Amino acid sequence: MSARQRIGLAPAVALYTGALLGPGVLVLPGIAAAQAGPASVLAWAALVVLGIPVAATFTALAVRYPSSGGIAATAERAFGPDARTIVGWWFYAAVPFAAAAAALLGGQYVAAALGAGSGVAHVVTAAILALVIAANTAGVQVSGRVQLALIGILLTLLAVGLATAAGHLHPVNFTPFNPHGYAAVARATAVLFVGVAGWEACATLTDAVHRPRRTLPRVTAATLVVIGTVYLGLAVATIGTLGPAAAQTGVPLYAVVHTALGPATPPVVAAIALLLTVGAANTYLAGAARSGATLAAAGDLPAWLAHQPRGIARRSLAVQAAAAVAMTAAAMHWHIEPGHLMRLVTVLLAAVALAGMTAGALLLPTGWHTAAALTGTAVTAAVLGTAGPNLLIPVTIAGAALLWRAAGHQPAPAPLAATSAPSLTVRRPRMSLPTAVPRTAAGSTVTRPRQRPDAPAPVRRKRRRRRRKRAARQRR
Repeated sequence: MSARQRIGLAPAVALYTGALLGPGVLVLPGIAAAQAGPASVLAWAALVVLGIPVAATFTALAVRYPSSGGIAATAERAFGPDARTIVGWWFYAAVPFAAAAAALLGGQYVAAALGAGSGVAHVVTAAILALVIAANTAGVQVSGRVQLALIGILLTLLAVGLATAAGHLHPVNFTPFNPHGYAAVARATAVLFVGVAGWEACATLTDAVHRPRRTLPRVTAATLVVIGTVYLGLAVATIGTLGPAAAQTGVPLYAVVHTALGPATPPVVAAIALLLTVGAANTYLAGAARSGATLAAAGDLPAWLAHQPRGIARRSLAVQAAAAVAMTAAAMHWHIEPGHLMRLVTVLLAAVALAGMTAGALLLPTGWHTAAALTGTAVTAAVLGTAGPNLLIPVTIAGAALLWRAAGHQPAPAPLAATSAPSLTVRRPRMSLPTAVPRTAAGSTVTRPRQRPDAPAPVRRKRRRRRRKRAARQRR
């Protein structure tokens, strides 16, 4: 990828946060409260803690093996090309469901906040999809800047809403604290896993980050702090302000903000819902477009998807966009709830995460890396164990992927080399003073860097420093 298409620390944190702080924030606090009551706060805390080994493993893998193929490329290193195809297909198939669920949930939440009907919800849904598709068409750098602006506004609105709601917390709402037992807390934690199901999308963006070895650990740490603060703050505010009503409302965020802001609630909640859903869909489409091009180059998808002019995978993006639009239209026509689509996304992303965790346990050095990978493996396996019949979806996709490989599809041809066609640009050779060329004992010529022999020592040192910096940039 060219330097122009690389992103820095702040846009990377925004993209990561958008993938993790997705539309589930709008409904998950109420679902968790219905499962575990006030003890759902413990489920949110457990989610944040269990997300640390998952994030640490993905970051360690990305630093050592950066690739736009994401977890699929890591699975190939650990288990071979069949695993690469299966994992790549899992992620590529999950993104249209995720984008459709985010757009639908955003449209419904905005319409409910404004007191509008289904027509407004459909218009908002279409606008969300159009915005994220347009942002990604311009490349990951532009989508990263758009995401940075969206996340900045989102966090500001959430901070204002939660800070204002802090004055309406009632300790009595936390009693009895654990009415359903710790087994209910464990079930609520499994349901909330969608809150950290986003590192898989981030893994496909690792080689787009500027200086990944230094930047990625900072991105991961900053993202964990942001999502941990938001999740725990929202969980406490939901229970503390709503009490038992938190388990009965389908729009807990609206109820919390309404308690704090009153008449100003509708536009604020509508803006929060819009930003959450746009941010999630933006990151997923950005990751899937790049992942699809990489898989196509390896022969795991049709070869024409590998085309990436100036590092922008527009063909792969077009396929993802068309699938997301078709899925959204089908959900509108048959009245499929976004929650059903989110459960399918959770199963597929948990399968991808499980493959990444097990690969990390094999590839990463022994020590805390292995401990983190094994912990992440146990967490994701437990989440998949609660999927029930939905497990048939990743199994079916894995079978289709293996059939594709059995059909003998070849990788996409590499771009023509520069020597295959003569260049029409004529360069005038630079003039330099003749210098003596030393020869070895065997008589072979030893090349030396071109440098004027009469240059003073400080100039020669400055040129050497420039050459070293240029070589270091090329290595990165």
